[in-house]
Amino acid sequence: MPARSPVTSSAATAKLKVLGEQIRVRRKALGVNATEAAEAAGMSRVTLHRIEKGEPAVTIGAYLNAIVALGLDFGILAPDQPADAVGDHAKPGWIPVRIRLQDYPQLKRLAWQIHGTDALTPVEALGIYERNRCHLDLDALEPRERELIDALRRALGETHSLV
Repeated sequence: MPARSPVTSSAATAKLKVLGEQIRVRRKALGVNATEAAEAAGMSRVTLHRIEKGEPAVTIGAYLNAIVALGLDFGILAPDQPADAVGDHAKPGWIPVRIRLQDYPQLKRLAWQIHGTDALTPVEALGIYERNRCHLDLDALEPRERELIDALRRALGETHSLV
């Protein structure tokens, strides 16, 4: 029987949902079904599903088993520390859990209508790139942003085509 959910702040709940989404995105990018991923992580499919939903009652050990089974890394950032300062994010196809608008000039320009946040989930970022592709200045794309778009497209589906 699952443990009762601990009392969590709205910020912690949001971070767990983002973490769960990133785990799900990675699993799908690898083409691994939930049963196979759960077996590789040593857990039930139901527990993996709860992790992908970001449920706080799942143990941190189970989250880390899923992360390791999918070949991901886990780190802790101080709020003012840039994402690039932790871990080896230069790997091809790496997608941050939260995509900071200030790090991607074209995305920031396309997301002009978004207020109250300085970062997007991978799904949100790809959606903005997709919906606004006619406004995307391909000649002005920095290599890092082009790599992000390619990684998002590979991870979230080949039907998304920009560059």
